Amino acid sequence: MPHCANGRTCVVVVFGVTGSGKTRIGAALARSLRWTFYDADDFHGQKNLAKLQRGIPLTDRDRGPWLNRLRWIIKRCLAERHSMILACSALKRMYRQHLRISDRVIFVYLKVTPTVVERRLRQRKGHFMNADLLESQFATLEEPTDDAIVANATQKPRGIVNGLRKRLLAQGCCPGPKHLSYASWS
Repeated sequence: MPHCANGRTCVVVVFGVTGSGKTRIGAALARSLRWTFYDADDFHGQKNLAKLQRGIPLTDRDRGPWLNRLRWIIKRCLAERHSMILACSALKRMYRQHLRISDRVIFVYLKVTPTVVERRLRQRKGHFMNADLLESQFATLEEPTDDAIVANATQKPRGIVNGLRKRLLAQGCCPGPKHLSYASWS
């Protein structure tokens, strides 16, 4: 895992509704910074995945164990002094507050319209998220006020990643070691 010796260890949570580009942007940002990348979807239990596949929105109770697993990963990364990117829906303010265990946890909100997401979901193949959940995603979303970096998710991914990388480095987050190009949870 990347170790940050001469700068600030950071955990960046890239969040937004399904189809906003969390995984694509998060993974590309992790590669550009040479940080570890995690996709929060990989930490859902089978019951949650089955509900999502059937088009049933998750409740706060369903999300509790999942959020606790994500919180543990964030704690571990900060304790081990390595920076990472977490792609996570984190739609509600209380979810983000649960994950913000330190001022070194930075949230990036990928803002996108329902029309753009609907188009993207129609083109997506092999993802567990049922397109019928789009309406519930936007109904659940509590947009950040001043506690997140907001990125226009309709821009080209390269532009989003470059802009975010510059902002994170300007905030003192350090890139990973040169010998490590990319890591992910497998």
